Amino acid sequence: MSAVLIAQGVRKVYEGGDGTPLEVLAGVDLEVRRGEFVSIVGASGAGKSTLLHLMGALDRATEGRLALDGVEYAMATDAELGEVRNRKLGFIFQFHHLLREFTALENVMMPLLIGGQTAQAAEARARELLDVVGLSERLSHRPAALSGGEQQRVAVARALANDPDVVLADEPSGNLDHAHSERLHDLLASLTREFETALVVVTHNRQLAARADRVLAMEGGRLVPVAGVEAAS
Repeated sequence: MSAVLIAQGVRKVYEGGDGTPLEVLAGVDLEVRRGEFVSIVGASGAGKSTLLHLMGALDRATEGRLALDGVEYAMATDAELGEVRNRKLGFIFQFHHLLREFTALENVMMPLLIGGQTAQAAEARARELLDVVGLSERLSHRPAALSGGEQQRVAVARALANDPDVVLADEPSGNLDHAHSERLHDLLASLTREFETALVVVTHNRQLAARADRVLAMEGGRLVPVAGVEAAS
């Protein structure tokens, strides 16, 4: 199966406080196939989240090629990249970033409404997804009335709202206890298969990394394959 997300020779260089260049990514190569689950591990500050932001069209690379389903990021305008983020990508963050004043249902509807769907169609899709993640009885609850695990499941439903090609997750269980983490890991693994959506996860969690089809480590600003990752007992 051909790759849906491609990174070739991706470099990211920032300017340090003293004006000297700071290279965070030194030539990353990655191809992700549709429906594939890839986990990226590595030390804090190694550049994992930076790479996720570049793949998510939230920032632009200093050098190299990034493409999603035929859309070349370097050739796209900011408006076109906005369309990519809304229609082709889903995002799950460690701190769910739900809109506090809106219900679970309204939070999941939001990317659909932004994408131009009618309120009726957006609500139907949001209800369907919240049922899939086990929250059909919590539609009218605002984030403050939901547990941490429930809030993250709303975030998963929101990430899937527009049937994206790729979901990018940055430490999705990093703010959850063990029991809620395991439930979230089960959900992510099953939904990747069910929706045939590629999933790229940045994580320090060995249990989550071990569920991936491939595990890669960020070392020296590049990705290297990791063999034999096992969950801690």
